[in-house]
Amino acid sequence: MIPNLNLPQDAVDRPLAAFQRDYVDGQVTGRHQHARVQLLYALRGVMRITTDRAAFVVPAGRALWVPAGEPHSVGIVGAVAMRALFLRADAARAGPEDVTVLAASPLLRELILAACDEPLEWDERGRGGHLAALILDEIRRAPSLPFGVPEPREPRLARMAAALRADPAIPWSLEEWAAEVGASPRSLSRLFRAETGLSFGAWRQALRLAEAAALLAQGMPPARAGAAVGYASAPAFGAAFRAAFGMTPAGVQGMRGG
Repeated sequence: MIPNLNLPQDAVDRPLAAFQRDYVDGQVTGRHQHARVQLLYALRGVMRITTDRAAFVVPAGRALWVPAGEPHSVGIVGAVAMRALFLRADAARAGPEDVTVLAASPLLRELILAACDEPLEWDERGRGGHLAALILDEIRRAPSLPFGVPEPREPRLARMAAALRADPAIPWSLEEWAAEVGASPRSLSRLFRAETGLSFGAWRQALRLAEAAALLAQGMPPARAGAAVGYASAPAFGAAFRAAFGMTPAGVQGMRGG
């Protein structure tokens, strides 16, 4: 049975409620779910959120929208200052239906911080009500970002995924992986598309770029981050990163927060 973390923010009679907690490097929350939608945001550090369908790397300056009842776990990379919002069902209509990484605007960041200073049962006709209205407007406007990587469940694919998460720079071809896990290249190719919606090559690139984003958010120089995940040159890494995320690798470092 998946535990519900019954926080006061899950039940308060307000459209949204703020939550704040600081974590140390290496902490893991364990698999759980909440009765309300969560918007997870880190002022600093990197969160790794895993659901049953995908894994997400969420650097500082980005937010993760987690629907109500969605089982997930949170892993902490570096010291993370987490700030979160819990949204009642009516307010949650401002956001997407699925787990999604959102680009949090500077205004949304400040609004989240301001909401954390409000009491749990804030004045709906006062400052708290004005903050909530602005927060929902900013959530509606927030672009989604492809920081999530589909999580394959088939045992052979899961072995490959675990190995590549541990070392994204492994250069093996699909044929070499097929020999390693005891399957034909054709079977692996078919399984990857069926389980993730991506070819093996596209999935590996998505994984490499997400892992590079985590390294960049921790302060690693772009050239080193690209090399660490398997890119042979800094220009190739920069071009792939911009195509995927709409920003340069240096842009992620600029969102590190403090």
